Amino acid sequence: MAEIIRMPRLSDTMEEGNIVSWLKKEGDSVKPGDILAEVETDKATMELESYHAGSLIYIGVKSGPVPVDGIIAIIGQPGEDVTAILQQEGTKSPQPAAVPAAPAAEVPEAPVTPAPVQPAPAPVITVAAAQVSDQRLKASPLAKSLASEAGVSLDALRGSGDNGRIVKKDVEAYLSNPVAAPASDTTIATPVLPDFQYGDVPVSQMRKTIARRLGESKFSAPHFYLTIEINMDNAVEARSAVNAVSPVKISFNDMVIRACAAALRKHPAINSSWLGDKITYHKDIHIGVAVAVEDGLLVPVIRHADGKSLSAINTEVKELATKAKTKKLQPQEMTGNTFTISNLGMFDIDEFTAIINPPDACILAVGSIAQKPVVKNNQIVVGHVMKVTLSCDHRVVDGATGAQFLQTLKNMLQNPLLMLA
Repeated sequence: MAEIIRMPRLSDTMEEGNIVSWLKKEGDSVKPGDILAEVETDKATMELESYHAGSLIYIGVKSGPVPVDGIIAIIGQPGEDVTAILQQEGTKSPQPAAVPAAPAAEVPEAPVTPAPVQPAPAPVITVAAAQVSDQRLKASPLAKSLASEAGVSLDALRGSGDNGRIVKKDVEAYLSNPVAAPASDTTIATPVLPDFQYGDVPVSQMRKTIARRLGESKFSAPHFYLTIEINMDNAVEARSAVNAVSPVKISFNDMVIRACAAALRKHPAINSSWLGDKITYHKDIHIGVAVAVEDGLLVPVIRHADGKSLSAINTEVKELATKAKTKKLQPQEMTGNTFTISNLGMFDIDEFTAIINPPDACILAVGSIAQKPVVKNNQIVVGHVMKVTLSCDHRVVDGATGAQFLQTLKNMLQNPLLMLA
């Protein structure tokens, strides 16, 4: 019996998936565990695995976006009537794949003055692409991405896929045991940033979701912002003391996460969500930590953060951030946040305002720690100062509530021992 393969919902915010490439073609035999295609979601690029045995008798979409639950393929026996199966599902019979036509040029309704046009660059990139097109076909997009992140040349890898194609597991095998990989003149390559792509670039699924969700948040949730300045002198001393004896070297971001978790326990109204017809006050504290990746932003979640030590938080943040940057983050690892932290301090940003990550009621924007004049014991001295800004959804949180949370957070960071209480 034929099995219909539909576009799975690979994340809680996913509305459509983008078919990047097929690793099997129509007529190929497949078995459970075979990778059929690579699908770009709003969070990452994932491999679509087959759970059925048979032949791939129909591919519905060669490449491009497909809505969740849309039919993308059929696995069955050679010779089965695909048209009848699709008609039974209420889908049009398969049509030969066509190369998308270039969009027609739009004609302006009225004459306009054209903007200055830069001279077109010499077609060096086109020629190079033509020369290496055969090589590019031998590695899947996900494998290329993982190899680029790790600074590994594809020349150092041997593909185990069809026709020697390099796939995800080949890169992972090399990274786990690079000595065992076949020798090559360029076994280890210095990481090279890809050429920046100028001109029109198709919007990725991740960027579409960022635009939709944060657009809805910014223009539907009435934001207001509260900024407070925190003296981090004691936090600097405490971190130095801990890192002098601990095998796990904690960061200031770890301290902010731990302090936020403790403050949220004292101010549960901040640990809440607006759900339209109700407000949910969460008993558990799950803190999302914004991580910048190539295509945008991912928010892995530290669950039950109030019950974890600084070293445990550090280890988990590093592990999840690495997964996010290598596109290995699983959907369950980036859902369920009740509060979010976005830290740009490492980029010397003094302060900024962040857009609330729905359905959270608040997000904390963390700036850099800078040495500035401060008053201590009626004397002006040099101190370590950090500014944080709390963005609040006024439908859920009032100004006084947000201010009280920030006062508690400030007190904990200025007196780090309070985080342990």
